[in-house]
Amino acid sequence: MTERIVTALENKYLDILAHPSGRLLGKREAYAVNFEKVFEAAAANGKVIEINSQPSRLDLNDELILRAKTFGLKFCISTDSHAVSDLTFMRYGLGQARRGWLEKEDVVNTYPYSRLKEVFKKSSQ
Repeated sequence: MTERIVTALENKYLDILAHPSGRLLGKREAYAVNFEKVFEAAAANGKVIEINSQPSRLDLNDELILRAKTFGLKFCISTDSHAVSDLTFMRYGLGQARRGWLEKEDVVNTYPYSRLKEVFKKSSQ
C-alpha cells in the first residue's frame, strides 16, 4: 500500500492526498502503510495532506498529523460532506488539527486565494 500511495503522490495531477490512512472508525483499521515514506514523498512532491472531519473517519489522527508536520507538510481540513448539514463536521477536523499541534500557517484552508493558487500551481508542475 505504501508503494501505491507514493506512486500517487508522484503524479503531477494529484494535489491533495485524501483519506490518508483509509480508516473507518469501528469498521476498518488504517492501511498498513509506512507513513514516514508517504510523508517524505508528499513533501518531496509538494502535496497537501487532508484531515478528514467526517466523524466516522477523523483521518489523520493527531499523532500522524504531528509526525507529518515535521516533514514540513501542509494540510487541508475537509468535511467530506454528503449533505449541507455535514458542514458542521468541520469542528472535528479542527480538533484533530489542534491535537496535532497545527497552526494557521500549516492549514491551506486559511490562506487567501492568491496564496492558495500558488500552492496548487506548484504541486501540479
